[in-house]
Amino acid sequence: NNVITANYSGGSISVFPIAKDGSLLPASDIIKFEGSGTDKERQEKSHLHCVRITPDGKYMFADNLGTDQIHKFIINPDANAENKESFLKEGSPSAFKVKAGSGPRHLTFSPNGNYAYLINELIHISPDGKFLYASNRLKADGIAIFSIQPDNGILTKVGYQLTGIHPRNFIITPNGKYMLVACRDSNVIQIYERDADTGLLTDIHGDIKVDKPVCV
Repeated sequence: NNVITANYSGGSISVFPIAKDGSLLPASDIIKFEGSGTDKERQEKSHLHCVRITPDGKYMFADNLGTDQIHKFIINPDANAENKESFLKEGSPSAFKVKAGSGPRHLTFSPNGNYAYLINELIHISPDGKFLYASNRLKADGIAIFSIQPDNGILTKVGYQLTGIHPRNFIITPNGKYMLVACRDSNVIQIYERDADTGLLTDIHGDIKVDKPVCV
């Protein structure tokens, strides 16, 4: 019923009700955040980098790179374009602090909903919940691979897959068999086969050539 966006430059999040025909209506709510962080160049003000709804649909978290906070909201599942109810209400606590200067970027949840993982780049978890993947760019561009201990969610690094230049974004196919990596500065989307037992990746050389891909 609603689309939520994180506005990096504006330091806010916006809620857009969805009309019956699927189009977006004007924003029903814009929530602005104040504050700054320890890095005067990167954290001069609030920078909202990511919004994620919890697997149970009850809460939404917003990563504020500028203030080293993860903001918590309670979701109103009944809010829609017709009743005009507020979709988000401030949670308690309203935010969680992370290490000063870390600049939280992306958040993902384990399929069972028991664990949340935060990183300064992009992460995805395999559909079976056994492996977590994180992209690194600007130095040794590639995908870091971690196994997830099922009893406590702790990560163990099991491998590293070098990719093209600047892997800006990646996605795992719903069946868990493949990973598509958008390498912006190589002008290609690379396709890797994923080993379900080890989590490791193999380039199948099925590159999709496209100008500066940034999101899949």
